Order: sequence, then C-alpha cells, then structure tokens
Amino acid sequence: MCGRFAAQLPAELVARLFRTSGPLPNIAPNWNVAPTQDALVVRRNHDSGERSLDVLRWGLVPYFTKDLKKATRPINARAETAASSGMFREALKKRRCLVPCDAFYEWQATTGGKQPYAIARTDGTPLALAGLWEGWRDTSGEVLRSFTIMTTAANADLAWLHNRMPVILEEEDWRTWLGEVPRDPLDLLRPAATGVLRAWPVSMAVNSVRNNGAALLVAIAEPTEP
Repeated sequence: MCGRFAAQLPAELVARLFRTSGPLPNIAPNWNVAPTQDALVVRRNHDSGERSLDVLRWGLVPYFTKDLKKATRPINARAETAASSGMFREALKKRRCLVPCDAFYEWQATTGGKQPYAIARTDGTPLALAGLWEGWRDTSGEVLRSFTIMTTAANADLAWLHNRMPVILEEEDWRTWLGEVPRDPLDLLRPAATGVLRAWPVSMAVNSVRNNGAALLVAIAEPTEP
C-alpha cells in the first residue's frame, strides 16, 4: 500500500519536469503527506489536451457520493480489481493522473515499534505514481477534487518490507496513463522493474503526521533486533 509520502519539490520544478501548462498552484513542501491532506497532481485536460498541475485532496470521494461525512475516501486502489470496482471503474476509464513525489514510506514491525523506511528511485529523479482523481460537487455547487494512488504487488526489491507497493510509472508511460496516446493504460498496472527503487531506514519521527521537514528523509543506521 501507500499511506504516506514526501513531496517537497516546488511547483515550478514539478511543472517543468512533467511539462504542465497553466497557473502554478501555491502549496508548501511536505515531507510527510498523509491522507486527507492536499498534494500536487498532474492531470490532462480532455478539451485542450494539455497537462495541468493542480492541488487535490488525498482520499478519493467518488462523484456519486451522497453524504460526504459518510464517504469512505480510499487512499489506495488495487490494480487487480479497480476496473471492476464501482468505486474506481469510471475514474480508471476517464480520470487518471500522476502523483509526483520524492519518496514514499513503508513500515516494518520490530520489537522496538514500527520502523519506517523511505523508498525512492535509485536514479534520484522524482517518482510518478499512478493515480485516479474525482470531482465531487456539493449542494452549493462547490467542487472537491480528490485522488487515490494505485497499488500492485511488491517487486523483488520491496517484498521483504511489504507485499504491496504503489504503481510507479516511467516517463515513457506518462502519455499512456494520461490518455494522450491510444494505448491500454491497464498494461501499466504492474510492479516496478527490479533495481528501480532503493529503500533506507529513517527516523520514527515520520510515524507522527505532526512531524515534518527534510530530516524525515535522512537515513539512520539499519535497526537491529536484540
């Protein structure tokens, strides 16, 4: 799964890397993005065909939601079942997005508590996570735009840490996922290739959403069991 990630790159840089157009959103860097918080998302405008960089809420609220207070707001969508799920089916067909980030976190249970690990690309470039987005309109006409992150089985690099991982898209696959070329996006719902990612232990400070800052990504010594 993917339940926390770091996204600290400025919007200007993200827009350049992902070749978006239009106004740049104003959002602070966040080394500990948690569910219900806002994050940068790359979407394609179906009318203009151009990419935009927008701020969306993490935790999908489907367009058909009747009562926002009772909405489930899933933060992840399983690649294996999303196409047949009433929650995700329409978004998978029509509203796919990219979620740029520097790293995501995963936890391993130890005798000393839940030990967090940061996972990032070995080549140092930002991650592009496969996402789905929705727009939900309340009775006053105000629109809440939200997103979820696709997950799949963990690859050989991460299986020791968790059995799931986010779907990570290579740059050559961005156009397909965003619907810019007539290819099947479902073919991209697979684990990352071996060697693409690296993982390192980080401070347990990341366990609390109240903690933030660049120190959360600093590597610590590999924990040892007593």
